[in-house]
Amino acid sequence: MSRPRRPTTTQIRRRRRVALLVFTLLLALSTYLVLAATVFAPVDDHGAEVERLNVRSAAVDRTLGLAVVVPAKVPRRDERGLLVFLHGRGGSEESALGNEAVYSGLAKLGARAPIVAFPDGGDHSYWHDRDEGRWGRYVMREAIPKLVRRYGIDPDRVAIGGISMGGYGAYNLALQHPRRFCAVGGHSAALWFEAGETAPGAFDDASDFKRNDVVGAVRRDPDAFAGTRIWNDYGDQDPFRVYNEAFADYLRAGDADLSAHAWPGGHDGDYWNRHWPAYLRFYANSLANCD
Repeated sequence: MSRPRRPTTTQIRRRRRVALLVFTLLLALSTYLVLAATVFAPVDDHGAEVERLNVRSAAVDRTLGLAVVVPAKVPRRDERGLLVFLHGRGGSEESALGNEAVYSGLAKLGARAPIVAFPDGGDHSYWHDRDEGRWGRYVMREAIPKLVRRYGIDPDRVAIGGISMGGYGAYNLALQHPRRFCAVGGHSAALWFEAGETAPGAFDDASDFKRNDVVGAVRRDPDAFAGTRIWNDYGDQDPFRVYNEAFADYLRAGDADLSAHAWPGGHDGDYWNRHWPAYLRFYANSLANCD
C-alpha cells in the first residue's frame, strides 16, 4: 500500500490562508449577529414619532440639529408640555434616540407625556454663552421659540433637564432665567466648586466660570430657583458626587422644591438608562402642575 503524499509547503500555506479566511468570515458573521441584536436592532418607539430639524443659529453661527420625540398620545395644540433635554459632553442631539427606556417611559405616561426635544450643544459648550458661541441664547431665543410654534406648546409649560454637561447647563439656564421653567433637572450634573477644578474646555477662563457658577449661586441664595421644581440625582460612585451633594444641601437650607436622589452606580449610560422612567415622571408631573 502506498503512503499518502505529504502536502507541499505551498499547499500548506494555501490551506492556512483558506482556514484563516474562513475563521475571519465566521468572526465577522458572529460580530454582525451580535451587533444586529443590539446596536443595529430597531428600537421600539412605542408609537412615538421622531422628527429631525435643523436650526440656523445666529447665536452660535452654525446650523445645529434638533431631534424631537412626539409621543403617541399628546394633548391638543396649545396645551402641550415641552421637555428640553440637554446632552452630555461629546454627545449630540442623537444621543438618547437609541434608548428604548425613553420611549417606554413616555408611553407609560399616556396623555401626560411631554414632547421631548434634544438640541445639539456641540462637544463641550456646557450650554452657556461664551467666546465660541452664545449657546445659552441659542436654547432660549432660538430653539425653544421654534419648538413652541411648530408643536403647539403651551409656552408656560416648559421644563429643562440634562445629563452631566447637560445637567449643568439646565441648572445654569434656569438660574439665569428665573421662573421661565416649570421644572429643572440635573442627572449626574457636572458641577464644581472652583474654576481650577473644572474639566478642560468647560469654561473660557476663571471669569467665565464665575459668571456661571451654579453651586456658588445656590450657596449664596438657597432660594435662587424660587418657583421652579428641582430634581437632582447622582450615582454613589460618580466623580461629581461631592459637588451634587453640596448643591442639594445648599438648596435644603432654603425653601426649594427639591427632589434629590443618590442611587447605586457611576457616571455612565447604564446608570442613566435605569432611571429614565423616573426622570420622565418627574417632568410630566411638574408640567401637569405648573403654576
